[in-house]
Amino acid sequence: MSEFKINQRDGEGISVIDLKGYLDAHTATDLETAFQKLLNDKKYNIIVNCRDLSYISSAGLGVFMAYIEDVRKNNGDIKLSNMSPKVYNVFDLLGFPILYEIYKDEQEAIVKFKAKAKS
Repeated sequence: MSEFKINQRDGEGISVIDLKGYLDAHTATDLETAFQKLLNDKKYNIIVNCRDLSYISSAGLGVFMAYIEDVRKNNGDIKLSNMSPKVYNVFDLLGFPILYEIYKDEQEAIVKFKAKAKS
């Protein structure tokens, strides 16, 4: 069993969640807990950095779907960045690029949040 780690970084009104390892039915609750904590702390500008995410299952994807509505209701968004082609393919297969903004790197996503904050 590959381990799964979540690291949260906050700065400039944006919270970044770094995912590492395998996100599946066994580890999805860890991501749920992280999202719930952000909502409880009223942090709605979220970037999920997938640089070290080696695998995601439908259970993992379900977590994103479970929280996106609450985040957007509060004028925020969940943006995704740094996906490997393998992980991107799973998101793409399920139509996620239509629902979520996916960026090559984290900095691009940060710039988008800042542009929205100014407008």
